[in-house]
Amino acid sequence: MASHDLAALDRADMARLAAVRDDALNDLMERHAGPVFGFLQRMLADEEAARDLAQETFVRVFQHRQRFRPEADFSTWLYTIAANLARNHLRWRSHRRHDSLDAAGNDGSGTLAEMLSGKEPTPREVLERAERLASVRAAVDGLPEELRASLVLTEWEEKSVAETAAILGLTSKAVESRLYRARKFLREQLARWLKD
Repeated sequence: MASHDLAALDRADMARLAAVRDDALNDLMERHAGPVFGFLQRMLADEEAARDLAQETFVRVFQHRQRFRPEADFSTWLYTIAANLARNHLRWRSHRRHDSLDAAGNDGSGTLAEMLSGKEPTPREVLERAERLASVRAAVDGLPEELRASLVLTEWEEKSVAETAAILGLTSKAVESRLYRARKFLREQLARWLKD
């Protein structure tokens, strides 16, 4: 489905939701819950918290349905809500100084194509891949929250710099600067793996 068609569907569903048609929220969730959960999981590196905040994001959409401007982009508004919830959660978590011991290493075991290829990786390849994924996860988790948000939105959520700026309430130049700093940090942290 083309992005302008999706945006039109979102606007129509928000109009239905404003008229207290609860089924409209189900339609919005069906289209957007997966991507929002993925974004939050990458931001928080905590599946349970991401699931809770994804639900809270849609609770806020419902609660603030009258505030949505029909000419606005629903996706930007939705991700702004999710990003704010993630920021608040990260601040709360840093005050608690709670580190999840099981956050690293919960990556599943590869893509469907890898599983179906029939070529079994060697134990060494499995170990190296797990180590590389853990290193990338640790490096991304080590980014300051403002750098991580810009990186996750542009790289994983495939938002443009302009969309990311709108979601985070920044200028495009500020997002570009944060992306530069985030990528530099990751290059330094992952230098060992970039040599290969």
